[in-house]
Amino acid sequence: MKGLVPGRRRATSNASSRSSNDGSQPDAIEEDVTVVEADQGNVLGHIISQLRPGADLSRVVLPTFILEPRSMLERITNFMCHPEMLLPIPKIDDPVQRFVSVVKFYLSGWHIRPPGVKKPLNPILGEIFTCYWDFPDKTRAYYVSEQTSHHPPKSSYFYMVPDHHIRVDGTLKPRSKFLGNSAASLMEGTAILTLLNRGKNPVKGERYILTQPNMYARGILFGKMKYELGDHSFVRCPELGLVADIDFKTKGWVSGTYNAIGGNIKDEKTGEILYELSGLWNEEMFIRDIKTGHKEMFFNALRAKHSPPLCRPLEEQDDRESQKLWAKTAQAVKDRNHELATDEKTKVEDMQREEAAKRAQDGVEWRPRLFRMVRGGPTGPEEGEEDLEWIISAQIDGATPEKQAAQIMAIYPIVKGQKWENPMVIPSRGSMSRPTSSSASVPQKGSFSQGDGDLIDFGQRDSSSTEQKQAPPPLDPSHRSTAEIQTLLSATGRTDAHGGGPLIDFHEDLKSSLPADLKRTDTDESNDEFVDAQG
Repeated sequence: MKGLVPGRRRATSNASSRSSNDGSQPDAIEEDVTVVEADQGNVLGHIISQLRPGADLSRVVLPTFILEPRSMLERITNFMCHPEMLLPIPKIDDPVQRFVSVVKFYLSGWHIRPPGVKKPLNPILGEIFTCYWDFPDKTRAYYVSEQTSHHPPKSSYFYMVPDHHIRVDGTLKPRSKFLGNSAASLMEGTAILTLLNRGKNPVKGERYILTQPNMYARGILFGKMKYELGDHSFVRCPELGLVADIDFKTKGWVSGTYNAIGGNIKDEKTGEILYELSGLWNEEMFIRDIKTGHKEMFFNALRAKHSPPLCRPLEEQDDRESQKLWAKTAQAVKDRNHELATDEKTKVEDMQREEAAKRAQDGVEWRPRLFRMVRGGPTGPEEGEEDLEWIISAQIDGATPEKQAAQIMAIYPIVKGQKWENPMVIPSRGSMSRPTSSSASVPQKGSFSQGDGDLIDFGQRDSSSTEQKQAPPPLDPSHRSTAEIQTLLSATGRTDAHGGGPLIDFHEDLKSSLPADLKRTDTDESNDEFVDAQG
């Protein structure tokens, strides 16, 4: 079966029609247009037209021709792909300018996205994705993520740059809603960016709390499909008493423009507005100093070049890691073979349903493999982080960046060359009781305790539980800290038994719903179009 046919159209965006600060006129940019065949548009319309406004889309089988060929766990890394905006921040001594730089970094990732209206693959419960970045200054960043819940979906992630004193913990909780001719992804959840060399408390560092705007797909039943960001998001640093209120503006029926932002940076202690923000999140954004009236370019997405992460080859990955798990589905989507993509996607989901049924039969409760519950509340060690719900189950407190890197890489293989035979299996039996923060702090039989006694409980608490023991994963030999890290990993790396995860998702094979005689076309006259709205 053939699928999408990409086309290219010349379009001059709003930002491109303006003069930049140096008086030059940017070149007109090309707008990516994906022409969808009429029959495919009819399939999409038939599926969604059965819903009522406000219905939950998470249980609706969407056609694979609107899927992005990667998992949401991987898509989250878009926000770490401008290290040139992030790495200098811990060295900024002025607290206000440090906060402004965090806001700039926050705004820099939104332009990174596939053309058209695309939805990432829904991660299955227990799915893992890891990656890393190597920087010109010979330092490295690490990313570890896991799907910690399926219904409702929750993606937990951890990012750290030990040499630059930067750490990010986050949990994304998207909720999909049908809104008539639009579909909304309500991006609930929180990320906490920590500068470990700043703050009054040297243990906790200086924390910045970040939320996300919502995402909208317009024109899903009639008209052209357009992608928009909308509603307010916030960047807040309680210790500094500063907050950025960023308004991602959606285009109105009569006026307005696509992709616009507005907002301000305010001192919460005095109520004074320090800066105003404006522009387009996918092109040029500006910042204006309220006291001086000076306005300057804040971030230019048209000229920015992002840095994609590096991943281990598929042959080194576990079957439950995102890229290997969805490899056949993703390749079929890229090849526009949507019948095969639907078949491969269904195989993964059916496997998870079977595992969910087996756990239910055996009385086993699934627990995340790499994350544990936050120990928040008054006097709790992670007070103020309750919205994360789950946090990486490892103590990262090494005295040097090399030791911290060793602790991170002992969590799970991240860089090329690490080998770790630790297959994800369904526990044979265990408790169906809900985990609690108090129980998570007490190591039990069948658990994997790291450093501080954090528990990853996979439900195997009976006397028959066995622990797999093996050599720790080797490190990338090309990295400067290999020798020291390898030595530390030899002493700290461990593996353990663990559990798989179910998929509670009522997906069905879409193949039977798709017309059998779809053909490719290069026409611009289709009534249903996916467009990447940039103007």
